[in-house]
Amino acid sequence: MKLTAEQIRSFHNSGFLAVAEPVLDGSELNRLIALYDRMFAEQAGRADGNQFDLAGPDSENEPARLSQILHPHRYFPELRGAYVDRLHSVAGQLLGPEAKTEIFHAILKPAGIGVRTPWHQDEAYWKPDRQYRSISIWIPLQIATEENGCLWFNDGSHEWEVLEHRSIGGDARVHGLELVDDSVIRHAVACPLPAGGFTIHRNRTAHYAGPNLTEAPRRALVVSSVLPDRPYPALRRFPWNEVKNTQRKMRAGGDAGSDHT
Repeated sequence: MKLTAEQIRSFHNSGFLAVAEPVLDGSELNRLIALYDRMFAEQAGRADGNQFDLAGPDSENEPARLSQILHPHRYFPELRGAYVDRLHSVAGQLLGPEAKTEIFHAILKPAGIGVRTPWHQDEAYWKPDRQYRSISIWIPLQIATEENGCLWFNDGSHEWEVLEHRSIGGDARVHGLELVDDSVIRHAVACPLPAGGFTIHRNRTAHYAGPNLTEAPRRALVVSSVLPDRPYPALRRFPWNEVKNTQRKMRAGGDAGSDHT
């Protein structure tokens, strides 16, 4: 899969790119959907702190409204397929040959009750003493629309510093983050996609997804491609992560982790 010169230029100028050409064919989609639904039904990775409700306090007796599984291929190795190699080729065209690519996480917005993913920057979840050069590739396993929660990006926000974040709703029990002041979002672009299409965004690109208002689940896999990180050249803190007190952190043995969403 080869990007055009215009697509590459657009990505570097805007900090994101939407590609409608599917990276998954029909048989791959059907195979992944079956694995995906089984994985979430079994709450794969929950005991390790890798499955949790991103948008709520993650209680055992309440349904997750924005369920996530980090590193899902560790629990279901069969998730990997030729599509990962195709996406690695795409990532290499944007980051260069040193990029490393893997399936990073899976997100499920249940039918009817799936809540919005507030505006945020992925780097806000990570270690503040490191400097990152990475992209996230988001692949819907069904058509992605504004009604079921397609991604939106703020054009040019990859040039921002990491802005102030907080746990969603200001609740430290919630792992998910949101921008404290989302009035900075002035150039939002919706990116609806066919099943198996994909978006690509940089680690500081501000993005959002609406709630799932439909009668079908919204399934998305995220593949991450990264260059080696380096020490951040100045002292930097992300206090919103320091104050978190989540169920995920307790299950992970006190380590909230630096994984993004």
